[in-house]
Amino acid sequence: MSLRIESEPAQTFAALFELRGSAEAGDLTLTTPIGSTLAQLHWTPGEALLKDGNNTRRFDSVDALVEAATGAAIPVGALFGWLEGRNEPVPGWKPDLAQLGSGRLQAVRESPGPRADLRIVFERS
Repeated sequence: MSLRIESEPAQTFAALFELRGSAEAGDLTLTTPIGSTLAQLHWTPGEALLKDGNNTRRFDSVDALVEAATGAAIPVGALFGWLEGRNEPVPGWKPDLAQLGSGRLQAVRESPGPRADLRIVFERS
């Protein structure tokens, strides 16, 4: 997973990831290429937790949780749909689902600014 935010200066985030569950309740683990855990995200209705190292932070929503972990608001509910091949509409986001069969997804956020480019390479387990 990589995310580039075209702010000044540009921000980039890249990590290996494991995603489980659904938009309503799930887990996302972010790791470095050598396997060190960067963060563990867990959400259920009414609770969203970010564990990074020995710290645990609570958030009101999974979207706020993901923004804190990655630096940008990524529409998690739509992401599950996009990965399943559904073009879930999200204001400002344009997903490219053409390469899902090859295990690739790209989505661009045009608004609100700054522009963000999300690229995911995945395999299903």
